[in-house]
Order: sequence, then C-alpha cells, then structure tokens
Amino acid sequence: MATLRLLTLLSSLIAQVSIAQAVSPVTSGLPGTWKYAACYVDNANGRVLGNEYDNSTTTVESCIAHCSASSFTLAAIEYSTQCFCGNELVNGAVQAPDSDCNMACGGNSAEACGGPNRVSVYTSTGSVTALPVPTIQETNLPGSWSYKGCLAEPGNGQRVFPYELDWTTNNTVDACLNQCAAFGFPVAGLEYGEQCFCGDTSDITTNGGTYVADSQCNIACSGDPIHLCGAGNRLTTYYWTGTPLYLKTDDHQFLIGGLIVPLIATVGINNKVTFLEKFGSSEFPNSTGAYELDLSLTNNYLLAWREMHVKTDVFCSGSIILPDKGARQINVGGWSLDSTYGVRLYYPDGSPGVNGTHDWQENVNELTLQRGRWYPTAMMMPNGSILIVGGESGSNGPPQPSLEILPAPPGGDTVVTLDYLQRTDPNNLYPFLMVLPSGRFFIGYYNEARILDPVTFDTVTVLPNMPGAVNNFLAGRTYPMEGSAMLLPQHAPYTDPIEVLICGGSTPGAAIALDNCITIAPEVQNPTWTLERMPSKRVMPCMVTLPDGTYMILNGAHQGVAGFGLARDPNYNALLYDPTKPVGQRFSILGNTIVARLYHSEATLLPDGRVLVSGSDPETPGVYPQEFRVEVYIPPYLNQGFKQPTFTIPVTDWKLGGQYTIDVTLFQGGTNTMRVSLIAASSSTHGNVMSGGRILFPTFSCSGTTCTITAPPNAHVCPPGWHQLFVLDGPTPSHSAWVRIGGDPAKLGNWPDYPDFTLPGV
Repeated sequence: MATLRLLTLLSSLIAQVSIAQAVSPVTSGLPGTWKYAACYVDNANGRVLGNEYDNSTTTVESCIAHCSASSFTLAAIEYSTQCFCGNELVNGAVQAPDSDCNMACGGNSAEACGGPNRVSVYTSTGSVTALPVPTIQETNLPGSWSYKGCLAEPGNGQRVFPYELDWTTNNTVDACLNQCAAFGFPVAGLEYGEQCFCGDTSDITTNGGTYVADSQCNIACSGDPIHLCGAGNRLTTYYWTGTPLYLKTDDHQFLIGGLIVPLIATVGINNKVTFLEKFGSSEFPNSTGAYELDLSLTNNYLLAWREMHVKTDVFCSGSIILPDKGARQINVGGWSLDSTYGVRLYYPDGSPGVNGTHDWQENVNELTLQRGRWYPTAMMMPNGSILIVGGESGSNGPPQPSLEILPAPPGGDTVVTLDYLQRTDPNNLYPFLMVLPSGRFFIGYYNEARILDPVTFDTVTVLPNMPGAVNNFLAGRTYPMEGSAMLLPQHAPYTDPIEVLICGGSTPGAAIALDNCITIAPEVQNPTWTLERMPSKRVMPCMVTLPDGTYMILNGAHQGVAGFGLARDPNYNALLYDPTKPVGQRFSILGNTIVARLYHSEATLLPDGRVLVSGSDPETPGVYPQEFRVEVYIPPYLNQGFKQPTFTIPVTDWKLGGQYTIDVTLFQGGTNTMRVSLIAASSSTHGNVMSGGRILFPTFSCSGTTCTITAPPNAHVCPPGWHQLFVLDGPTPSHSAWVRIGGDPAKLGNWPDYPDFTLPGV
C-alpha cells in the first residue's frame, strides 16, 4: 500500500515538472507594441512593482489589457494569478533566468506567469527601467534642509507633528520639505511612503517622538521610488538649518488686570485706551459700560483705570474717530430698544499720568440714528460725514439692510435700502467698508463684495465672490462667520492700485474656520481674488496694522462662528503678514499666548509700537472664561535690541498736500534708510477695524536731521482724520505723534449743537 502511494506521488511530481517545462512566455500575438522583456526577481528588497490586481483566471493578455487601460507601460505576472502594473521596476529589481518564471497562468496553462518571488515582465516601450534600492535622501535637498534621522511615533494613534498632508501618488522629499518651508515650519517628516508632516522641534519632545535606526524607515516615497519616506509610525525626518523660517518671539506679556471684558477698544489722542462693554446686558451688575486705561500707570492697578459711563447698551455697536479738533470718539447703535438708535460721543482729555474729566455724552431725545442698528459698521467718508451701514433691528431682530449718514442730511428720512444685504442676511453683519483712491467705496459682506458710488451709493462694480474653503464655496467672511479686513499699504505717489486684505472666516454648518487670507485690487480691470494659506485655521481673528506696513493676525478659534458659546479650540498663535514678500511667502509664525481670546476679543496698536490684546467673552462657564487680563504683544521690530528713534514735530494739523517738518534722532541708520508711516486712528470691535487699518508711506526729504514730509494729496487717498505718525529707523519704529490731516470738512466739531454735548470745534 505504501509503495502504491509513493508511485502516485512520483507520478504527480513528474506531471508537474512536465507542465512546468511546457509553459513559456508569450512572444507573439500581443496587442500593439507590447512584448516580453524578461523574468525578474521580486521581493529581494520589496515589491518591484505596485498596482496589484489578483484574478484566478489571469493570463498574460488579461494582465496587459488591465495595465494598458491605465496607461502603464509595464505589466508583470507573478505566482500564476497576480498582475502588477507600473512604468518602471523599483527596489533594485534584477533579472532571473527565464526558467525561474515557471508557473502556469491561472487562465492559460501554456503561458508562463512568474513564480514564487518571480515576475514575468512585459513592456510596451521595448525596454525596462529598473531603479535601484531606495535610500534615504541626504543630498541635493532644497533650501537649507538637512536629514536628521528616522523618528518613531509613540503609537496608539498619537502623532508627533500636527500638520498632515496625504499624497498617495506624488509624495517626494523635495515636495514635503518645500511645503513645510513655505508655511514656516522648520521640521518635516515623511511617513508610510505617502504622508508628509510639518511641525516644530518642540513637537518631538512634547509628543514623545524618539529617534531609531535608519533601517526602520524602509518604505519608498509614493512619488519617488528611489528614496525612502518613512514606514508605519516611522518618519524620515529633516530639519531646516538656515536662516529661521519664522520669527518666534513668545512675547505676549501680561500688562494689567482688567475691570471689565471690553467689546470695543480705541486709542485716543491722549494716548489712553478707552474700553466699552455691555451695559445693562452685562453679567457684571456694577459695570458702568465704559473705562479708560492710562498706559503710563499700568504698574498701579488702582490708578490706571478711570471709570466712565454710558447711558444705553453699547453691546455690538460700532465706533470711529472724528476729524474734529478734539478727535472725539463716536459710537453708534447697540443692543436693543433705545440703545440701537444710540449716538454716543467722547472727547478725550487728560494726559499720561493725569486723569481727564470728560465722559461719554448721549441723549436719545436729541440725537439718534434714523434706524435702530445692532452690529453696524461706521466709516469716515472723504467729505467728512459718517456712513453707517447694516446691522439688525436690535438683538436677534429683523435685518436692517440699509445705510444712512451722520449728521443726518435735511429732508426727512434719507435711509437707503441695500437689496444685497437683505439677500445675504444674517451672514453680513459688521460689513467691511473702505474708501478707495477713486473716492468710491468698497463694501464686503458675507462672501460678496462690490464698489459703490460715493454720492448715490449705487453699485458701480460687482466684484467676484470671495473664495472660501477648499471644499466649501459658501464660507463667509463677515459676522457671524467672522474674519477681518484691512487695506494694504499705500505709498507715495499713491498711483499703484490699492489692495484689500481679508483673513479668516468660517463655513456654514460644520463651522470649520478658514485657513486662508485673500487679497484683491478692486479697481483694476477684471479684478480677481488671490488666495494665500495661513499656517492655521482662524475664525474671529483680530488684525492690526503695524508701523512698518506689516499686519499682525491673532486671537480667534480653529472652529466655530462668532457668538456666545459658538466656538472652540482657541488659536493661541500670532502671525505676521508682510505684503512686500512674494505671494505664498508672506506669513511668519510669531509667539503663543496662554490666554484664550475668543468672541469679543480685540487687538489695538499702541503709540509705542506694541499691540494691546484684550477681552474674550465666550460665556462658556467652565470651558473658556470671561477674560479680564490685558496683554501686550511686542512685535519683532521691538525685539532686536535696537533703540527706538525719536522725533519732534512742531505742527500737527496738516492740510492735504502740505509740507511739514520734523527733526529726527536715529540710532541705527541714517535718513537715507529712514521711513515715515501714517496710520489712521481706528476703533476695533469683532475684528472689524473701522478705518480699514489704513496706512500710508508719504514722500519726504531730509537735510541733516530735519526732514520735510509731504502730506497725502487728497481725501480719497486719505479721508479726513487723525493719524499716528511713526518714524522708522531701519526696522524699528519710534513712538508715534498724532497729526490731523485734511481738517474737518463736514464741521463735525460744531455738531451736535445741543447744550449737553461738549464741542471741540473744527
């Protein structure tokens, strides 16, 4: 019986050998230019081809048809039934004897279809490119990158670096390093062949990364098969070793404890900061709704704050600075009932270290808006009158899709209805308003924008819709999907087209914050938006124009919309945007704060060049607190150890086009490298800087240390108002001096003519 079984086994083996000897590669009758190449070794250093397709009835012809349909030039069959496609062999593929490819195809017993770790390779080009075994790329790296090592992640789904890009077919070391550098990240890691990660060196320690043997990073890059891109939970890691990609200053500093959670912050010409907060609707029953901070006394909490008073609720109102002699601050609108019609005025007085005596003045029986407005925007027009646009008719009331002028023109009701605000309600509150050099007005609302005639307020140009999220064109930029907007710098002779910058926002529904800024030159022919990615997502951002023409972006959240309890995951990081750099290279990553600044947070430029950061009113007890702490951020230009320049200025009331002298003291450079900037006085709420953050760089000439500045030429380039004048010695700004440019053409200094309002004159 045993002998019989042995004979049967021998017979079977002889039959298999006979079959193996009978199979052969297909050398004729193939489609097009396809032909047999050779038998190759597989898996000596990994698969030599990808794109696997398994079928029990595989033939040479069916595999070629499958690969050809996807435009591959190589087809390979292994182990009878496995079909692989590609354009080159990888992982150091070498030829084997044709006799090694001795297994019959699953669908044709006469055809050779590879063998164990052997592939029968066919080509449509007449040749086969076999690439070497992939190695770690350590030379010919872009920029100033260098290889650091193979980094192991801690496992359990924990990532070392926060930012991931998945490139399933085109991941390369160069592409990953360039992407990380473009967004200011000095560490790049490539994982599992197809993943690119960006981060900081601190992420490695914080998140438990450890370096292991290079041999553990052994998967080829999906877009570059001769180089390695990590492995499972292993990252081929590179460090930037050149000039720092970003300025990380970590210079948020605590300034003083606050009395209130401010909603509106304004620097007055007395160099003190006025804060307005909810009054009546405040959760703090002893609040008076208004306070003033003396920056010279911040080391003495009891002396630094002056209590002031409003009569109606300024909750979600709007403010600007008037061009009258006193640089009065005007606040309009409010929360409900009489407050929505409110017009409030404050005439700054006192000086650093000396309390003023003036207070907010208001009388709803004498002076009101024509329509009640909650969340309106105010703007100074070139003629010196005040434009008020948008809002709702009180707390969560119906829309107020209209505009009006202060002082109200004679002739009864002069309100103008705007159908586009009606159509886009409620996503257009606190619209962006800016005067353009033509004298026309830019208005941005929800995800739309247009140019208005300054007299009739008719639409002159409908601009293209604002880009939103990469996957959601319905994303918005104004409250409640709140972003922030600024005018980019204007340089004498002011002939270049002006640009508008809008950063952040959110999406409807999921409320995912936007991770981009957009710019447009609205008055050029065929204007289009340019999109630039920010290093992180941000809704409810605050933007501050800095004296050197850069912009600080800070505060806000990664997810949500504006409103009470509607956002989470605070964005603690600050950014710097430099419009002089090429598009895509304009962001620098600055330092982090430890304070969550969400809804009702503000950022304001101080006269010494620092940025005051205040507020946060999320009303989420136990999650994010009501924030009383006031911080200052010290921008990079004050962090280089340079002494700030000084200057004296004899004349501070300037006519348009006039020439005015200053005497400067510089400590780094000379007047040949000096710059002068003018930043329009502004008031900020909900990230809306209601001067448009206007900054001008006027022309000047110097003789010795005496310099003559030429004021801007007209009220379209420079609407009438007060400005902070800075001198820049290289990168370093002086303390500012206040100058008024263009006078008070609407004679607001004599308005309103009631005995209970203090008038500074024109």
